[in-house]
Amino acid sequence: MGQKKNPRRVAENEAMAKTRMLRTSPQKLNLVAQLIRKKPVGKALTDLTFSKKRIAVDVKKCLQSAIANAENNHGLDIDELVVVEAYVGKNLVLKRGHPRARGRFGKIMKPFSQITIKVRQVEEQA
Repeated sequence: MGQKKNPRRVAENEAMAKTRMLRTSPQKLNLVAQLIRKKPVGKALTDLTFSKKRIAVDVKKCLQSAIANAENNHGLDIDELVVVEAYVGKNLVLKRGHPRARGRFGKIMKPFSQITIKVRQVEEQA
């Protein structure tokens, strides 16, 4: 009487990785995610390596994790992988403050984000 096997959330030729609690706003993270959408993983890794955005280092780690999941867990060929989806979501917001003049309080919002990257194996067309 074990638990039933959960269905896969991705197709047979796909793999995904998710990184949560990235210390940046979703708007800034989405700029980096746009760099890698619809690109082969080799080109996407190169773009992230030479990007000047600070958060590109963490996005690169997430992409490498998705590639490792595809290779080790699903047996996909890493030379034929393409980033099909890279979407960004909000996470929690730390609410801090700074005392201002006349007894006021200046709000400081420190947002966190998450990114999900899906890679798919596609056969190269000759």
